[in-house]
Amino acid sequence: MTASDPLDEARAAWLESSLEALYRVSRVLSRSLELRETLAELLRVLDEECGFNRALVTLSEPDGESMAISALHGVDSAIDPDIRWRAGEGVIGSVQQRSRPLVLQRLAESPDYLRQRGVFDADAPFIGVPIRAAHETVGVLALQPPLAVRERLDDDAHFAEMVANLIGQTVRLSRQVRQERRDISEERDSLRRTVRSHFGFDSIIGHTAVMRKVFDQVRQVAKWNTTVLVRGETGTGKELIAQAIHYNSPRAAGPFVKLNCAALPENLLESELFGHEKGAFTGALTQRKGRFETADAGTLFLDEIGEISASFQAKLLRVLQEGELERVGGVRTLRVDVRVIAATNRDLELEVEAGKFREDLFYRLNVMPIMLPPLRERVEDIPEIASFLVGKVAKMQGRPLSITDSALRILLHHAWPGNVRELENCIERAAVMSEDGVIDRDLVLVSGVEERVSPMRGGGSVDLDDPDLDERERVIAALEQAGWVQAKAARLLNMTPRQIAYRIQTLNIKVRQI
Repeated sequence: MTASDPLDEARAAWLESSLEALYRVSRVLSRSLELRETLAELLRVLDEECGFNRALVTLSEPDGESMAISALHGVDSAIDPDIRWRAGEGVIGSVQQRSRPLVLQRLAESPDYLRQRGVFDADAPFIGVPIRAAHETVGVLALQPPLAVRERLDDDAHFAEMVANLIGQTVRLSRQVRQERRDISEERDSLRRTVRSHFGFDSIIGHTAVMRKVFDQVRQVAKWNTTVLVRGETGTGKELIAQAIHYNSPRAAGPFVKLNCAALPENLLESELFGHEKGAFTGALTQRKGRFETADAGTLFLDEIGEISASFQAKLLRVLQEGELERVGGVRTLRVDVRVIAATNRDLELEVEAGKFREDLFYRLNVMPIMLPPLRERVEDIPEIASFLVGKVAKMQGRPLSITDSALRILLHHAWPGNVRELENCIERAAVMSEDGVIDRDLVLVSGVEERVSPMRGGGSVDLDDPDLDERERVIAALEQAGWVQAKAARLLNMTPRQIAYRIQTLNIKVRQI
C-alpha cells in the first residue's frame, strides 16, 4: 500500500475549499446589486474559505481617472476609506493600468509599493487582478494570503481571476441597472413636467375676475386632501379643474383616475368603481380591481355624480366616510386612500329637496365647492380661448392657422350654450373648411355660430354708437365699414389717423391687407 502524497492531499483540500468559495461567492453576488454591501460580504467569504485575511476591491470613479475603495476586509480601521488611486499609481494603479494580474512573494519588493497607504502588510504575499466588464477594466481585486501559502500563489492568482470575472459581471449588471433607473427617473420627471404644464393652471385660460377667483380656490384646495365638488354647465371645463387640482397637489405622483358616472348602468358602475371577484356574475371570468383601488394614493374624478341612483349613493357614501369597500362578490374589506373630486351640472340642492339625492352624500361631497361660470358670463376671455384653440387645432392639422378679428367679433356675441366645448367644435369646423388656414367671419358663421343682430344696426352695417360694443369691437367695425382703410375708419370714429393707429396697436388688432 502506497502512502498518499502530502502535496496531493493539500492540493485536493485547496481545490475543495476553492470550489466551495466560488459557490458561496456566486450566491453572494446573486443576492443584491448594492455593490458595497455585496462586495464586503464577498471578501469575508474569501477569508473564511481561502484564508485571504486582507483584501480590497476598488472600482473606477465616474470620471474614469481614478479608482476608489468599494470594499475592505481585514484592514486597520484607521485606514482612510476615501483613498484614491490613479492609473499607474502604486501596485493597485499598476494592475489597473496594465490590466494584467500581479503576483508578489513579498509586497515590499515591488517598486510600485506605496508605504504611505498602509492598507496591506508589506512583508506578506500580494495578488492583484483586474476586474473587467465588457472588455473594460473597471477595478482591481487585491488579496493577501497568509505567509505560509507562498508556494501556491499562482493557483491562488488563477482563483482570484475567476472571482474577479464574477465581480466584473455583477459590476456591469449593476451599472446597467443604475443607468436604466436613471433613464427611467429622467423620463418620469420629464413626463411629470409635461403633465404639469399640460394640466396645470396655464392650460385653463381666463383673466376675468370670476375665473381669478376659481384659480385662487383651486390653488388653495390643491394643498389638502379635501373632497371637492366642481359645479358648472356642460362644457365649462370641470375635468380640467380636477386635473389641475390633482397635478398641483401632494398626490401628483399618484394616479389620476376618472369615470363618467352617467355612462354606465348601476350594476356596471358598481363593478367599475369597486371591482369584482372571479365568478361574481356572468362574464366575471377573472378578478378585477375597481377604480377606487386603481386610484389608491391618488385622485378619483367622478364626473356627472348627480346621475347615480339612490341605492348606489349609499354604497358610495360608505367609501367616502370610511375609506373601505368590498369588491362585487367579495367578502374581504379593502381600505383605500383616495381623494375624490366630483363634478355635476345638476342643481343638487333641488335634487336633495326632491328626495332624488341623499342629503348626507351631498354634504360629504360638497366640502369644497368650486363653481365654474358659463362662457357667456366671461366673454372677455373668448378671444384668448379662441386663439389657444386655434393653436391646438393647428397642431392637430399640422399646418399654421390664424383667426381674424372680424371672426372673433362674431364669437364674442354668440350665446355659447355648449360653453368652451361648443367653441372648440366651432373652431375645428371652421379650420377644416379653411383652405388657406385663415378662419374668417364667413367660416365662423357657416360653422354654426349666429351673428348677433342689433336693433340699432341699419343697412347691414354695425351702428358704431351701439352701447353694447366695446372699444375693440367699435374699432374693428369701423375698419370693416371703411374697407380696412385706416384714414376712412378714423373719420367714422371722429378720430385722427394717428389716434386710430395707436388704438389698433394697443388693442392688438390684426389689420387686414387690402
